[in-house]
Amino acid sequence: MSETALPVTLDRDADVPLAVQLADALRAAASAGHLRGGDRLPSTRALARRLGVSRTVTSAAYEQLHAEGWIAGRHGSGTYVTTSPPERSRPADAATPGPQRAPAPLLDLTPGVPWAEGLDRSAWRRAWRAAADAPAEARSERAGLYEYRTVIAEHLLRHRGLVAGTESVLATGGTTAAVIELAAAVFGRDDVIAVEEPGYQRAVQALRGYGLRVVGVPVDDEGLRPGAVPPGVRAVYCSPAHQYPMGSRMSAARRVELVERARAENILLIEDDYDGELRFDVAPLPLLAALAPDVVVHLGTTSKILTPTLGAGWMVAPAAVTAAVLDHRDRTGTRPSPAGQRVLVELARHGDLGRHLRRLRRELAERRTMLVTALRAGGVRVLGDDAGAHLVVPLPSAQVERSTVAAAEAKGIRLDNLGRHFAGEPTTHGVAIAYSNCSREALQRALDVLVELLR
Repeated sequence: MSETALPVTLDRDADVPLAVQLADALRAAASAGHLRGGDRLPSTRALARRLGVSRTVTSAAYEQLHAEGWIAGRHGSGTYVTTSPPERSRPADAATPGPQRAPAPLLDLTPGVPWAEGLDRSAWRRAWRAAADAPAEARSERAGLYEYRTVIAEHLLRHRGLVAGTESVLATGGTTAAVIELAAAVFGRDDVIAVEEPGYQRAVQALRGYGLRVVGVPVDDEGLRPGAVPPGVRAVYCSPAHQYPMGSRMSAARRVELVERARAENILLIEDDYDGELRFDVAPLPLLAALAPDVVVHLGTTSKILTPTLGAGWMVAPAAVTAAVLDHRDRTGTRPSPAGQRVLVELARHGDLGRHLRRLRRELAERRTMLVTALRAGGVRVLGDDAGAHLVVPLPSAQVERSTVAAAEAKGIRLDNLGRHFAGEPTTHGVAIAYSNCSREALQRALDVLVELLR
């Protein structure tokens, strides 16, 4: 902003000192947006000359604004307006405010956030640089980059025991994006889809957004109950590896029962492999897609094991489903971005993906042990398998659930209430506590508060 554009007028007949008038005028200009963060102010000498006042007046005004945090000097460059505090401009005769402090951020212990700080920064930068070396594409592959799908096929074989050739893998934008594609390409309006209750509400809303009817199926400590799936459903959406949010694993018997029902009643099973790579106690049970590739759509994502920055996931499905999704992409011109796919390919090429997964399992296993030990020592009951990135503490009622979440927030901790994971009326109450989206030191410091709140 030029000097002549400064919205400053001084009244020499007023009782208010000129330096105070000048500080008030500049402060009001910054609050109203006439001056913006990064605007360069004239020097005290130049401004004094323009206003016809002594340099003492402009120096005193600048010193006041600097103390309040409105302006800052840069050595050898000049004086600049900083980002204005989020408050309305005040009357000129109001008391001068002191420096404003931003509230301390809450320690966020809600599920669904990966251990992003555990990514090897050097490997991350190397992967992005290598990905950028690839020539720009005139058009993206509708199924996803071939080399990405090859990496995913190898990942599924090595880490999930699923034999899937490159041609049977589709790249997606993540789990929710894949559900949206299935809703648009495979199902018809008014089809009934069974979902876990409680369960992943983004999937529920994606299905409902396409006119599909959603019915809840209860879960317990063995996962979804196949016998409770109502007749006539077109598909069942479930998370067998680590049920979201309750943390249970679908038993082998129930997996077989669910597959048998799917084949007998022409039901499509949508397997969300939530936290599937994160088992700490025993080897994971076979995927539904490995048991019945003819009736199972397997969905996975890099968002929980790496970062949502990549926006990359995958789908392995029966041929008819794959064809319908590809046809939908052709008709709508939609397909997942290849940028994140290229980065994952480079992470895998140098072995960084495998190293990160091994480090991730060790870190989260130790954090879970630390948290579970502290809670149980305090007499707090814990639910969920020894797996994944969160656990559940049951509570007796919805009122206790709400008050516990509110009390935790008052102490600087954000917890997740189970009530929000129900499409219908909640029948189970409690809080979910994640241990991946903060430092280990921050989690350690929060243990006493968590035990006291949940005891």
